[in-house]
Amino acid sequence: MKKIIIGSKNPAKILAAETAFQEYPAELFSIDAASNVSEQPFSDEETISGAINRARDAMQKGSGEIGIGLEGGVVETEYGLYLCNWGALYEEGQPPIIAGGARIPLSEEIAVKLRAGMELGPVMDEYAQKENVRKKDGAIGIFTSGRISRIDMFTHICCMLLGQYEYRNRAD
Repeated sequence: MKKIIIGSKNPAKILAAETAFQEYPAELFSIDAASNVSEQPFSDEETISGAINRARDAMQKGSGEIGIGLEGGVVETEYGLYLCNWGALYEEGQPPIIAGGARIPLSEEIAVKLRAGMELGPVMDEYAQKENVRKKDGAIGIFTSGRISRIDMFTHICCMLLGQYEYRNRAD
């Protein structure tokens, strides 16, 4: 049975990983892991780096065999500012496995605040007039009228990470 360490104490991220790995023979634990990127990642590259860093840090700090890192960010496009989400699975001696999630545009009202240096979590709390949006539905849940939650989005990413991991470790 594998020991998998989730690099976050965020309930949405933990539930996503637990859901994706529910039928996989593993014990899952969660710890706070460092992303070593800005509080509000502002590109795919930075968000991917944060996910990889969290996965590596989780595996090492938690003495696990596998680390899972999940990171949310935003990316500027010619069509506006988009939500982006990335995940990484880290295993010692192997290249990290990476997967990305859903993308939706953020309203200009939100984008202006992020471009000014604010972080999405507190901006969404104020916008939605709710507490801890990042630990529940997330921005994606607000802007999809609850059809896709942050848990759903990160579960999808974790399923892609697990599938790639299984593919990489298949017996040929």
